[in-house]
Amino acid sequence: MLDVKELERYARHIVLREVGGPGQAKLKSARVLVVGAGGLGAPVLLYLAAAGCGTLGVVDDDIVSLSNLQRQVIFATPDIGARKVDSAEAAIELLNPHVAVETHMARLDASNALDLISKYDIVADGSDNFATRYLVSDACYFAKKPLVTAAVGTFDGSLTTLRAHETQRDGTRNPTYRCLFPEPPPTGTVPACAEAGILGALPGILGSMMALEVIREIVSFGEGLVGRLLMIDARSMRFETLNYAWDKDNPLSGDKPTIRDLSGKY
Repeated sequence: MLDVKELERYARHIVLREVGGPGQAKLKSARVLVVGAGGLGAPVLLYLAAAGCGTLGVVDDDIVSLSNLQRQVIFATPDIGARKVDSAEAAIELLNPHVAVETHMARLDASNALDLISKYDIVADGSDNFATRYLVSDACYFAKKPLVTAAVGTFDGSLTTLRAHETQRDGTRNPTYRCLFPEPPPTGTVPACAEAGILGALPGILGSMMALEVIREIVSFGEGLVGRLLMIDARSMRFETLNYAWDKDNPLSGDKPTIRDLSGKY
């Protein structure tokens, strides 16, 4: 149930026919894990907190640095040197005290990913490296959890939703992350943010869209991004959508799977 203050706080959601009181109640009971409290994770956490998601888990093993503040808007100058998970928790508490925050000061790896992800209803992956993206997507498949995942480059970004553990109405399997990207690019071909740079507002756009997709998945309205990759080019302000499907040869859920647990290298 929503109390009087919550009814006022979420009034603009409640008057939406697609959300309403029942949808807001679903948000209140939802448990969302956000992987990474960086450029993508910052707006995801803020907008999910503002939307009234009942429990937000945040996993990150980094501390706040001055160079983060150009794009990681959940932090402020006094947070420099603090643990990101702690600063994120404090910011969320200021924004919405109705939201519970569970902090995980750790690096997600094969030893802890499945256990951690299993405790949440849906995962939003804002990690900044391919190894973690593959790990999170594989773990969500085994844990049977939906995943909203995004990535950003210098002036470009992409976003999709995965429900790889489910099938479509016609019985066709939903695609996995490995159906979309069978293999990560060769090491060294994609420069890190510190080397190539990044337009500060771009993660804000993608992160906000991640939050929108998470909310849509929880409340269940509209057409989501399962089987669709949304791509953004910030130089020309172009938005394009690529359709992709289940690949019978993918090593995770294909006809002859070779990945049966998280013991592989990520």
